[in-house]
Amino acid sequence: MASTEFSTFAPYVEKKGEEYMNDDQSSHFRAILENWKLELMEEVDRTVHHMQDDAANFPDPNDRATQEEEFTLELRTRDRERKLTKKIKKSLDDLDSGDYGFCESCGTDIGIRRLEARPTADLCIDCKTLDEIREKNKV
Repeated sequence: MASTEFSTFAPYVEKKGEEYMNDDQSSHFRAILENWKLELMEEVDRTVHHMQDDAANFPDPNDRATQEEEFTLELRTRDRERKLTKKIKKSLDDLDSGDYGFCESCGTDIGIRRLEARPTADLCIDCKTLDEIREKNKV
């Protein structure tokens, strides 16, 4: 399993006329975020154990280089996951404060399906698109 992906979950079934980001929706996303964070933490533990158990001082320089490269790639992945864990924590904090699910730029609803696709999203699709256009034009 790719560690930057969260486990599958049952999509939220919206009820007609329900308020956006009500208690049921908040609970749904809290479960997704907490489960994802737990999965990432388990990956960190696996990496630590793997590096401790598999660390060897190979006499052959090629074998040593291969192991070092493998460890470097694994650590780079863990660093990306560390950054993702921070985003997950921010999303959980936003859930606690009632700000989760609303665009940080314009304040509109981000939308249930977009949040299910990317639970750490903090911009609506329109603001994210504009953000990406601005970033592209900087280059």
